[in-house]
Amino acid sequence: MLTATTDAVTAHPVGEVDNRATYISFGLAYVLGHGAAAISKGGSPLLALPGWLPMTLLGTGLAVGTVYATRAQRGASKSDALSGKLLGASWVSAFTALFLAITGLAYTLDMPGLQSMLWPTGSGLIVGLIYLSEGAVRRNLLHYGLGTWLALISTAALFLGTPGLFWVLAIAGGGGYAVATVLERRRLTARPKHAQSPSGMKRKEM
Repeated sequence: MLTATTDAVTAHPVGEVDNRATYISFGLAYVLGHGAAAISKGGSPLLALPGWLPMTLLGTGLAVGTVYATRAQRGASKSDALSGKLLGASWVSAFTALFLAITGLAYTLDMPGLQSMLWPTGSGLIVGLIYLSEGAVRRNLLHYGLGTWLALISTAALFLGTPGLFWVLAIAGGGGYAVATVLERRRLTARPKHAQSPSGMKRKEM
């Protein structure tokens, strides 16, 4: 007797993490945090805001997004869970290295004001590179593409100085997250169709 059976998928497939909540949180952090810095910094600011407000808005959005990213890893297989933990640890290592680099440069060159330019752009570069790594590990082209975009705009923004770099990060960075949120929904709805293809079926003889 011939019977058709479907491979049981009990583990979370690679690249199947839903990043929409994280994208929205990070996108709002870019728009509100960097946007607040853009209108309140520079030689002739558009609006007077407390100096702590832009960083607070940015940090809050990134913190919320990190929590959503951690929750999205639940249900993954053991191998994918390990990859997720290693990628999570890379955030700590990368930002610690960024802190040392920026602090060291500002101290050596005796230019404390340099930090106001390097922190927002350097953070965008780090986030972009981590997204590149995660996209490659999970075979997620959207995540990989977003990482490429963030890395490029963050470093290119340095040519504009203050407050121009904050406008780039708020508009291009926040816009990148908005586009990724829309495309993420399409990516997730397209995967079940692929999983149901004939390649996922087995026939065995009894």
